[in-house]
Amino acid sequence: MRLQIGLATVAIFLAAGGYILWTETNGDGFPADIAYGNGQIEAVQVDIASMVAGRIETVMVREGDMVTPDQVVAIVDAEIIEAQLSQAEAQIAAAEAERAAAEARIGQMEALLALAQDEENRSRALVERGTSPQSNLDTLSTNVAVAEANLEAARAALLAHERAVDAARAAADQIATNLEDTELTAPTIGRILYRLVEPGEIITGGTRVMTMVDLSEVYLEFYLPATQAHRLAIGDEARIRLDVVDAVVPATVTFVSPVSQFTPRTVETADERQNLVFRIRARVPQELVEAYIDYVRTGIRGVAYVRLAPEPGQTPSDWPEELQLADFSDLPLPRN
Repeated sequence: MRLQIGLATVAIFLAAGGYILWTETNGDGFPADIAYGNGQIEAVQVDIASMVAGRIETVMVREGDMVTPDQVVAIVDAEIIEAQLSQAEAQIAAAEAERAAAEARIGQMEALLALAQDEENRSRALVERGTSPQSNLDTLSTNVAVAEANLEAARAALLAHERAVDAARAAADQIATNLEDTELTAPTIGRILYRLVEPGEIITGGTRVMTMVDLSEVYLEFYLPATQAHRLAIGDEARIRLDVVDAVVPATVTFVSPVSQFTPRTVETADERQNLVFRIRARVPQELVEAYIDYVRTGIRGVAYVRLAPEPGQTPSDWPEELQLADFSDLPLPRN
């Protein structure tokens, strides 16, 4: 009987100890402030489109090729746009010639006004001496008013011609911009995903020429329940373990959704009773992505681990041994 009581007591202590150990971890050997969720490596897809209409002259890249920022990937035939630019430059020259003529007319009107004013002044002096009739002075005063009106009209015409020159230059600048847009370039570093046109095809403005994967920001999205997500902040350290490589990759939390959502069907949560989760994004350092750019693939599944803010009175846990960062200098990587 005493033996049975003793065994029962030992069992109770073991169960209590096991419960305490379980509550201090996630039930999977990790400390309670280490949370994780599964997801896949993702990057933004970018469409490279043509601003101008025309015939595709050359396509320089194929699906799967790596591209760098400002690398030319396709060219639209520019013959028509070059002709339009030549026409616009001729219109600029014509507008500048008209402006020069307007400037010359202003000089002419200023000279006529000065002459009319001199004649008016001489006539006024003669009228005051009584040697010239008042009618002559009235006529000359009218001539001065007409000359002043003509000068104002010439100045207004000059302003109109100057605006015409500005309009012609703006039209030429727009055509020159269209000419630059005939060379389609990659906006960032990435990999061509789809090649959508071939040389000789006629496209309209806004037509997609190809789609690329933007590798300037590679990340893994996963989900955490509200009980954990509120203890995570932008900039927190994260670590990623990929299914295809036995290594831990460093990452940084760059996004925490401000609103919750129902658990997606593709997400495996530690607590199946948790219906509402928050979307988290852990970004891989760009220098690491660029160092191993040939091996970066979207769609590779993995698990992201984050260290939550400690509860009041607790100290943050160290990263477990199995989540220590890999030495990438001698990491065996899969071949292309």
